[in-house]
Amino acid sequence: MHPFSYTRATNVQEALGALAHGGAAKFIAGGTNLVDLMKETVERPQHLIDISHLPLKSIEDTASGGLRIGALVSNTELANDKRVRDRYRLLRCAILAGATRQLRNAATTGGNLLQRTRCYYFYDVHTPCNKRSPGQGCGALHGVNRIHAILGASEHCIATHPSDMCVALAALEATVHVTSAEGERTIDFAGFHRLPDDRPDLDTTLKAGELITAVELPPEGFADHFTYLKLRDRLSYAFALVSVAVGLRVENEQIAEARVALGGVAHKPWRDREAEQQLIGQAASRDRFEAYARTVMAKAHGYGQNDFKIELGRRAIVRALQQAAAGTPQSQVDKRIR
Repeated sequence: MHPFSYTRATNVQEALGALAHGGAAKFIAGGTNLVDLMKETVERPQHLIDISHLPLKSIEDTASGGLRIGALVSNTELANDKRVRDRYRLLRCAILAGATRQLRNAATTGGNLLQRTRCYYFYDVHTPCNKRSPGQGCGALHGVNRIHAILGASEHCIATHPSDMCVALAALEATVHVTSAEGERTIDFAGFHRLPDDRPDLDTTLKAGELITAVELPPEGFADHFTYLKLRDRLSYAFALVSVAVGLRVENEQIAEARVALGGVAHKPWRDREAEQQLIGQAASRDRFEAYARTVMAKAHGYGQNDFKIELGRRAIVRALQQAAAGTPQSQVDKRIR
């Protein structure tokens, strides 16, 4: 780990002011990802700004009937909040599917959005990686790529986004609140994370000097018909090979609204809104779900070792839609797929 200086900020303006150190400065809160990256010398900040004491730890009801979650709310606190347990059960399940209890105690809402990929080549500074060092090439393209992307990738990067929580937030159509010296703005969750294109080093659409202050959930939480299905190499702590977040609104035995987001398959949580329209007004049948899954995965492309993810993704989508339609979400205690 390289040496760095340290500042503990006590308010948002103080934290933003500390960014005068320039691009070499980084915000740190729980540190569950950044510290690992610093140990591996993937990240080499010259200055750390500790924001863990900022007043961004509340969960508040909004006037519209939604929920505003402070950026420093821990994953554990969020998953255990009564409003989340009752109204946003999809989000709770996704959080509980990720990491371990100890990590969830430390990890924050804002930090979860900023997680970086767990691609082997990104973490190994002795291998080529355009995400870590633009222009080096992508070692995964023709290397070990079993866990890598099958949707939305480019010739420059086939890494995947690692978060479970973000997949649920994509399905729920959350909004991200950020602030900077120039003022405040909001970002629709669909536009927060980027696809790699020719700049895989840029994970999000955050501008330099911006700080995440909150995530806002809309009123609709799909508490009756939802699931978070996560397929991984082992049932204990592991990142998703494929995950599926589903929220359905069912009226008169027909699907009135459908939200489906995928994790473990792309550089960002993946939604195909055009394909979702195939489900609207339709009965919740296996045939309809299989047709939808084929449409989504028609755009998928494997790179050899991860070809299996295409069929795995199709089956996972169908199983998740069946679970949500039946009102029998995947258990995050007994993780076996039934």
